[in-house]
Amino acid sequence: MGRGEGPGLGRRERDILALERRGFTGPGLKERAIREELGLSPVRYYQLLNALLDDTRALAHDPVTVNRLRRVRDARRAER
Repeated sequence: MGRGEGPGLGRRERDILALERRGFTGPGLKERAIREELGLSPVRYYQLLNALLDDTRALAHDPVTVNRLRRVRDARRAER
């Protein structure tokens, strides 16, 4: 199995996935939510999110969101 075996996700990890499920329509709205709601810089947020995509607990918690984000990540990597 992948990383993150053991107990379920912590609150911060669940909050990150919840933020990713939301739709942000305007420029800067997501970054603002990251700073205000999670207290993280956008750079740190994306570092944590990327690690979450490889965490089996995240996949079990929210398979639709994690699989969607994995596809996006894989497509971006393929473009490079």
